[in-house]
Amino acid sequence: MKHHHSGRHGRRGGWQTADLPPADDAGSWFEGRLPDGWFGDLEVTVDREEITVVGTLAGDPPDDDAAAEGRISRFRAETREQRIEIAQEAEARYQRKVAWGVTHGEVTALFTHLAVPVMTRLRQPERRVLDTLVDAGVARSRSDALAWAVRLVGEHTEDWLTQLREAMSQVDDLRAQGPAV
Repeated sequence: MKHHHSGRHGRRGGWQTADLPPADDAGSWFEGRLPDGWFGDLEVTVDREEITVVGTLAGDPPDDDAAAEGRISRFRAETREQRIEIAQEAEARYQRKVAWGVTHGEVTALFTHLAVPVMTRLRQPERRVLDTLVDAGVARSRSDALAWAVRLVGEHTEDWLTQLREAMSQVDDLRAQGPAV
């Protein structure tokens, strides 16, 4: 069971602008709320806009990718109404959209996810980098190129980002304790 949390409730240090309810327990909530037998493993990732729930289908691994895709497609169709109902409950509780995904064998499919507009002020050298990625066929658009670049940086700096998140969490804890008066 993996839970990823970025963005915590109660920040006043500029890291979090919206006053959102905490979602630190979202992984546990989904674990308890999802019907038995849907998933073996469950991965719940939370940010300020969205909760992504990716489950690994129980059962024998598929013979090939086509079999996995078919099984995922069947799961998606058979669980649609229940997933919508669960997502609405979670959205009311956490004030974030819910995205669903499923892994079976080597195949992972994300059913619904937000493309959150991000305000950017890029200067020409940065725009030229994005345009080069588009012109080279690496990305479909500047937006796609920016997402690709962010993913690449994230992969190469994951250890550093983890340390940074832990340090921010310690700052939050110290801020919450306040000075001993």
